[in-house]
Amino acid sequence: MKRISALILLVLAGCSSSVPENSNHVNSILFTGDGERQPLLVGLGGSEGGNAWAGDRWKPTRDSLVNRGYAFLAVGYFGMKGTAGQLDRVAIEAVHDAILEAQKDPKVDAGRVAIIGGSKGAELALLLASYYPDIKCVVALVPGNCAFPALTLAATTSSWTLQGEEVPFVPMPWAAVPSALKHDLRQAFTIMLQDTAAVEKALIPVEKINGPVLLLSATRDEMWPSTEMSNAMMQRLTLKHFSYPYVHKVIEGGHTDVLDHFDLVIDFLQVHFPV
Repeated sequence: MKRISALILLVLAGCSSSVPENSNHVNSILFTGDGERQPLLVGLGGSEGGNAWAGDRWKPTRDSLVNRGYAFLAVGYFGMKGTAGQLDRVAIEAVHDAILEAQKDPKVDAGRVAIIGGSKGAELALLLASYYPDIKCVVALVPGNCAFPALTLAATTSSWTLQGEEVPFVPMPWAAVPSALKHDLRQAFTIMLQDTAAVEKALIPVEKINGPVLLLSATRDEMWPSTEMSNAMMQRLTLKHFSYPYVHKVIEGGHTDVLDHFDLVIDFLQVHFPV
């Protein structure tokens, strides 16, 4: 009884009815090369927050892409000054507004936009591309196939909103709480995905994406079952007779090991989103 009461107090402590401050603001930095009409790549980080693609960790990769003739827009959507403090009800249209602003740059080919996201950023990338037809290509690294809860203590709100409404998400049931408290996130997500009715409501409509799709998953993903969820997306695209190329590359390793295989992303872009 004491354990249950403590868990209830934890949930109540994390609940919030008001939308977090700055949830409709993002941080974006545009990098361009010397050419004209550069196809635009948009980079989204994951649950680490901040603007990962603008930092030193991704600078060599970002510079390599710019040197190949792409413009690159690094977007941070929470966890930095001027943005939401947590990944909680972040406005998807705010990210798209940053893309629209970058498209105005005279060096950018406004008609050619691709988006690259990792983990929660992959979830966001797939949602953006399914809602906005100006995104012509998606690369999703260790993605989920549904929208999931906010990264808050309570996990009772959506990670995302669209036009002021929460994007439907798969909730965390009480059965998943012990795994989450033990930081066994893969098991927690596995339990969450057993709620087939909630999953059906929260599925990302990937068949609405207006261009090629690349999924990279990890067989021993410790964060969530990215290979299983990627397989589900591939099956959905097949069943929906998706008319663009779609590829799933499975990496042997953990959640971050896919980052060591970015050559697969470059190969895909060169074929399906060339300069």
